[in-house]
Amino acid sequence: MTTTTTTPAPPATAPARRPGPVTLGLRQGRLEITQFLRSRESVVFTMGFPVIMIVIFASIFGDQIAPGVSYTQYFITGMIATGLMTVSFQNLGIWIPMERDRGVLKRYRGTPMPKWVWFAGKVLMVVAIGVAETVLLLAVSVAMFDLALPGTAAKWLTFGWVSVLGVTACTLCGIAISSLARTARGGPAVVTPVALVLQFISGVFFVFTELPSWMQQVAALFPLKWMCQGLRAVFLPESFGAREPGGSFELDRVALVLVAWCVIGLVLCLTTFRWTTKRDG
Repeated sequence: MTTTTTTPAPPATAPARRPGPVTLGLRQGRLEITQFLRSRESVVFTMGFPVIMIVIFASIFGDQIAPGVSYTQYFITGMIATGLMTVSFQNLGIWIPMERDRGVLKRYRGTPMPKWVWFAGKVLMVVAIGVAETVLLLAVSVAMFDLALPGTAAKWLTFGWVSVLGVTACTLCGIAISSLARTARGGPAVVTPVALVLQFISGVFFVFTELPSWMQQVAALFPLKWMCQGLRAVFLPESFGAREPGGSFELDRVALVLVAWCVIGLVLCLTTFRWTTKRDG
């Protein structure tokens, strides 16, 4: 009499759990931040340039532009806005054409990863670097140039929404303008002159009301001018609002223009963004 033995079936393995949307976005954001930190040139320029400019201009101009307001205090608010524009508009406008030219975006589009994850990674990188840069600027300005931090919750709230709207508008515009560069080398040539011109006409290096009227009108069409004005409302005395072109800081108009540019930037992104170069089809 023979007995047969049966081998027990191996236990069924549970299917691998797919990461959720939040996890995907955070992973891509961590990857983008890591890639940014590995580029020493980008880190030094993005984080160090605003600080260097503050030290240089503060050493050259030491006079007051209004009672209780030094030129350095005025300049610092513009450099905070410029720093946010640099990490979003300028950096994305230069980096994305490089990735497109190397075929990174083409390969990414061929993966099953949702396309929004790539954009989420860029946004998280901009936010992380923008926060770090702003904290560094504030620390240097407080330690070396006696910048008075906002003393009320309302001013900190204003600082928050001006920064968020400004970074959002600049990020979307940076993604949109990246499509103008045909090659990786074309990115800096397209974006850098635009960024420099906006800085000169938006009240970053000079007191805005001392610029020619036509220059003020041109600057008022773009978000950087309104970012600077909103930040002046945070860091400068209320009395300085009378020296603004509208006779006040016009925070309602600041919000309106920045929101409008967020919408314009989103429309431009949706209609112009390209994953491949023209030679790739």
